[in-house]
Amino acid sequence: MLPPTVRPILIAIFAGVLLQGCAALGPKHPVGNAAVPQPAKPVELDRYLGRWYEMARYEQGFQKDCEGVSANYARREDGKISVLNACRKPDGRTTQAKGKAKVVDTATGAKLKVSFFGPFYGDYWVLDRADDYSWSIVGEPSGRYLWLLTREAVPAPATRDAIIARTRALGYDTSMLRITQQP
Repeated sequence: MLPPTVRPILIAIFAGVLLQGCAALGPKHPVGNAAVPQPAKPVELDRYLGRWYEMARYEQGFQKDCEGVSANYARREDGKISVLNACRKPDGRTTQAKGKAKVVDTATGAKLKVSFFGPFYGDYWVLDRADDYSWSIVGEPSGRYLWLLTREAVPAPATRDAIIARTRALGYDTSMLRITQQP
């Protein structure tokens, strides 16, 4: 029988090894940008909070068949950010994922860590945004994940084209984008 103080350590080590094994066995998503840039502008968190609609993304397994995707960000009492992502599945039902985020680059506010599963956090970089916070381009250091977000569910075609052009200028392969259908 193990002492009670050792059990949590062994469980954490086992969980880490299990996750690494799963990551090694699972398919790797293609890299859409081998040289991910640093965020272009600082982010004022209070202006970034609120509802965003997904305009386009690099397809990921956890978002398979998702349409009508939205994300809501709000301040929590503990200083972190609540995250509520929603998507509509082909059968019409809506699924939600609740998480939390924390700013890790306090100098710019543009780099965050987001968690939907316990103590495990992933990078969330606001790579660029409109001056009026009407759109943002979100990625992370591997270049495998990318989301184009807007405040309007269906942005004007000129706005959509400008966001995609900016994404391309940041070095992303825009042919890998999957346009999200919004209601």
